Amino acid sequence: MPARLILLILLASLPGNARALSTGDPLFADDSTINVTVTAPLTTLIRERPTEQYLPGTFQYEDADGAVTTLEVGLRTRGHFRYQTCGFPPIRVNFDKSAVRGTLFDGQDKLKLVAHCEDQERYEQYVLREYMAYRLFNLLTDKSFRVRLMRVRFVDSQGRRKDQLRYAYFIEHKKRLAKRIGIPLYEVEDLELAELDGEFLNLTSMFQLLVANTDFSPIAGPPDSNCCHNYVLFRDTAGGPVTAIPYDFDQSGFVDAPYASPNPRMRIREVTQRVYRGRCLFNDYVDGSIDALAAMKGPIYDIIAAQPGTTERVRRTLARFVDRFYAVLDDPKRVERDILATCIG
Repeated sequence: MPARLILLILLASLPGNARALSTGDPLFADDSTINVTVTAPLTTLIRERPTEQYLPGTFQYEDADGAVTTLEVGLRTRGHFRYQTCGFPPIRVNFDKSAVRGTLFDGQDKLKLVAHCEDQERYEQYVLREYMAYRLFNLLTDKSFRVRLMRVRFVDSQGRRKDQLRYAYFIEHKKRLAKRIGIPLYEVEDLELAELDGEFLNLTSMFQLLVANTDFSPIAGPPDSNCCHNYVLFRDTAGGPVTAIPYDFDQSGFVDAPYASPNPRMRIREVTQRVYRGRCLFNDYVDGSIDALAAMKGPIYDIIAAQPGTTERVRRTLARFVDRFYAVLDDPKRVERDILATCIG
């Protein structure tokens, strides 16, 4: 097994909190759920969906000792697909960096908040499923976006909407991730496959297979946008390979959201069908990626079984879904047929 992948596995084997506390921001230092109240003109936010102007609001949270802190924030909408599709659009929260010094949000500026798509309790399950997808990838490598779960009471300061208590989570900002892993952001219009760190990309490709995600590209972005689709690129200023880190798993079979649809380029009818989209150029790393996922099999099931807020039905569904993935990894003939022989040339 390659030495770098062995190091990845050793890091991943550390307990979640010990690994997170080793570096990074206090907000993402553990996995406990934060109780939050967001008060803002939600009626205007939802109806007008501003993407540039921040609307004033307050963000109130409770720390582990029960003390309550209130911060003035700005809120606006963001995103593409969910922005157009969801009744409750994705939100970006703008914190005052000087006001958050010494608080749980020390070092934060603008954060993506992922919340329910529609005002129905069942949509919370999809939020929690995508949150877990991020946490599963955290098990495999520290080169991943961290997330922090919240129980949020959304209060409309305009008084036109009823209060809603929902699960939501913050995603680590890409600039903070770059600082944490010590690799600067790298922004380009397009990218050659050979420029990528093949070992790491293969690990991400195998993870995408685990969660049955096909909505991504590590070398190309949507029309009229920079590279890449649902990957963020990082590269040392002195050169060297590009590290491509995935995000946004709401179109995956692991989440299985009602609005998700199969990738039209894939021969699948349901998003829960797995298609390997790893690159043939990096097939030499497949065995190492399989070893890394095998080492994390127990912790992956543990996260699914222990996730607060999920229903028993969701936990059983996800456990069976992961069972089918490991059934492939445990069978050399299926590895050859479903992974090595189906890679992208």
